[in-house]
Amino acid sequence: METRDECFIAGAWRRSTSKQRLSVRSPVTEEVFADVVAADRADVDAAVASAREAFEHGPFSTMSAAERAKLVGRLSEAIKSRSAEIAHTIARENGAPIQSAEGTQSIAATMVLDTYADIGSSIQLEETRAGALGQHVTVRQLPVGVCAAVLPWNVPLYIAAMKLGPALVAGCTVVLKPAPETPLDPYLLGDAIEESGLPPGVINIVTADREASEYLVSHPGIDKVSFTGSTATGARIAEICGSQIKRCTLELGGKSAAVLLDDFDIGSSAETLLNAGLFNNGQACAAQTRLLIPRGRYSEIVEALGTAVSAMKVGDNLDPETQIGPLVAERQRDRALALMERAKDAGARPVVGGGRPSHLPRGWFVEPTLLADVDNQMEIAQTEVFGPVLVAIPYESEDDAVRIANDSSYGLGGGVWSPDTERAHLVASRLRTGSVTLNHAFLLDFRSPFGGFKLSGLGRELGPEGVAPYVEYQSIIGAP
Repeated sequence: METRDECFIAGAWRRSTSKQRLSVRSPVTEEVFADVVAADRADVDAAVASAREAFEHGPFSTMSAAERAKLVGRLSEAIKSRSAEIAHTIARENGAPIQSAEGTQSIAATMVLDTYADIGSSIQLEETRAGALGQHVTVRQLPVGVCAAVLPWNVPLYIAAMKLGPALVAGCTVVLKPAPETPLDPYLLGDAIEESGLPPGVINIVTADREASEYLVSHPGIDKVSFTGSTATGARIAEICGSQIKRCTLELGGKSAAVLLDDFDIGSSAETLLNAGLFNNGQACAAQTRLLIPRGRYSEIVEALGTAVSAMKVGDNLDPETQIGPLVAERQRDRALALMERAKDAGARPVVGGGRPSHLPRGWFVEPTLLADVDNQMEIAQTEVFGPVLVAIPYESEDDAVRIANDSSYGLGGGVWSPDTERAHLVASRLRTGSVTLNHAFLLDFRSPFGGFKLSGLGRELGPEGVAPYVEYQSIIGAP
């Protein structure tokens, strides 16, 4: 049993006096294997005060962007030396398949930080321009201040990097709030922060339950909130921030469509397509889980995909051969099963899966599932399952496919699949969604903006555009 009692505040691990605890259960065995302190209001106050002190009086916010970028690069290097340990820890927490965990759970995070180290080395946060009346105007981008970064449990370190990279380049200080389901890997991140040489208080870490998390978001010492997670929680955060005129960035849910054009090559693309929908056990915000298939090839493609899904190995996610591991928590498993049962009652046909694996009586497992004969108005086509569940929806024409893809409350990701990349690009440009992949599974690009339309969120992360939410513009206007 691993036990931790500290929060990372002012550059060091400090013992919390909180009496609240977080029990970490294995998604495979359902047994508790770690016990971690849950930060209380006193811990949150201390973390915010530390970040405020570092912002107002420390050297960090007054450094040049290039100097801060070097520290971001050093943080990346410190994480790289712990990459395998971080990946294994996160996999134990959230059920991610170990075969891909190092790449997605730790190396991807360092790639984001390396990207911002590069962006920060040349970014211009101040410029002089000619004013309308002939004045000299200096336009400055100043750090917004102390930021709260509220993280999800599915790819926690990667999402942390998406928030830390631009915030640090801009000169902000941060209070990170990891999810209760994944409270162990932040201890490895804290050790990396210490090693990197970042000034004390620039990054603070407090893992908390819902009450203390809301206290952090509403804290008067917080200038901006960045959140990744469910649309329902995002709406609550937006409500709090709106009442305080506090800046916020929200990356929320999705129900992304994979549009398979009529020339889709099932032989060469099936594995990649399944990865786009079932990556990380389907626990990915931009997973392409709505498969839009031309009516004339519907039976052929559904049958081929069903065969591929049925061949996927389900089991202990720490086994390198496993492709689909357990979901993060019992509630997630039960929710996925309930959604599938209602879908079957509504007329959806299970091609493969549709329940719990019979050979795995313990653990929060859901069979990798393909449901056919799904109408886009069904709950299963409009609701984010966050599990290994794909739905096959037929369409009549290219225009019909675009209509169905856009007929969603979400607009985070999507994909167009065709060997004719020019045609695929034209279809992609008609989709009302933040990112669209062409014939590949990777959900985003580190140098390009990522975020959603509609209920999928507010603002953008990644790329140079990702710095904008962490700055305030100031104009110094000289006399004409």
